[in-house]
Amino acid sequence: MKHTQTHKAFLSDTEDLSLVLGGPLYQLWRRLHAAGPALELLARRMIGIPLVAWLPLLVLTAYDGVAIGHAVPVPFLYDLGVHGRFLVAIPLFLLAEVVVHQRMRPLIRHFVDAGIVTPQVLPEFQAAIAWAHRLRNSLAVEVTLVVLVFGLGWLLFLEGTSMGTSTWYTISDGAGRHLTVAGRWYIHVSIPIFQFIFFRWYFRLIIWALFLWRVSRLDLQLTPAHPDRAGGLGFLAGAPIAFALVILAQSALLSALIGNRILFQGAALISFKYEIAAFVIIQLALVLGPLCVFSPRLLALKRQGRLEYGALAARYAREFQEKWIGGAAPVDEPLVGSADIQSLADLANSYEVVRGMRAVPFSRDTIIQVAVPAVVPLLPLVLTVVPAEEILKKLLGMLL
Repeated sequence: MKHTQTHKAFLSDTEDLSLVLGGPLYQLWRRLHAAGPALELLARRMIGIPLVAWLPLLVLTAYDGVAIGHAVPVPFLYDLGVHGRFLVAIPLFLLAEVVVHQRMRPLIRHFVDAGIVTPQVLPEFQAAIAWAHRLRNSLAVEVTLVVLVFGLGWLLFLEGTSMGTSTWYTISDGAGRHLTVAGRWYIHVSIPIFQFIFFRWYFRLIIWALFLWRVSRLDLQLTPAHPDRAGGLGFLAGAPIAFALVILAQSALLSALIGNRILFQGAALISFKYEIAAFVIIQLALVLGPLCVFSPRLLALKRQGRLEYGALAARYAREFQEKWIGGAAPVDEPLVGSADIQSLADLANSYEVVRGMRAVPFSRDTIIQVAVPAVVPLLPLVLTVVPAEEILKKLLGMLL
């Protein structure tokens, strides 16, 4: 009875458990009526941020005559990077908050529901959750991010992503580069807003990784013969998939930035092969890597399980041999329909599950599901190498 009450208290205490439902910015959204208790009012945020970050750029560039036309090599409306940041990536980052909030809470609670966290370990598990809450709600972290992006973020942008030619936001001449009026808003307001949202997501990924590390140190009740072939931790494979929109947002932006280089600087897609490969690998590592903290425990569980189930199988097989092959079976016990044979098969299946245990709580399918959003936004860039018309002709030729 006491354990049941503790379990119910746990569910009540962690009802608001979320990587995204908290922090100073969340409280600001609530005060501005731009978010509800569970991140409702998403449309307001998805419209409000571009109104501050993107719309002033359109107005200012239209006033300066660099929104469209040939006044500069890269007019505002032709700049794929700016639209990718504020009209695609930021809305996807905001939508990802809702998705992660809804999908991650059940995963964390499943530790208790599945009995992996026993009542004896529950206080330590709750302590790990409380620690994650405190870090998520840290005022110092978000203030530091704000100071960094609004104070130094423009340096990172100019050195890392500037195209090095005259654009709607910067004019290059013999004296150097000069920001336009729209460029000043872009560099000192719009870009820091994007960078804050971007780095805040990476901070959340760090919290998730550290939380899993703390949980992996607990005395978890894992089962080597669990059908998920991960000792019962297979449910954690849903976590990387929950972050798919975060990966999709970054991939869409990368595709837009590479598209800019191809369209305005004559670059070839093949010249970005290393950057694309590194991006995909990094994204896989960011969302799958935290789950690898359970690998030592799973490998030890597999070794122990093979020994224990191997000994059980040897004992059962020996007794089966003596009974049915050695003639020790009672005369009146029929072989046909005997449960002994089915039990032997079940034991063999259990041993195969133990022998096939993975060292990580995710499978190849999870890797594919995470890789897809990292790759799909980059596929349209193939059209810069092979025209769509040629692709369609070859496709129709194969089909017809």
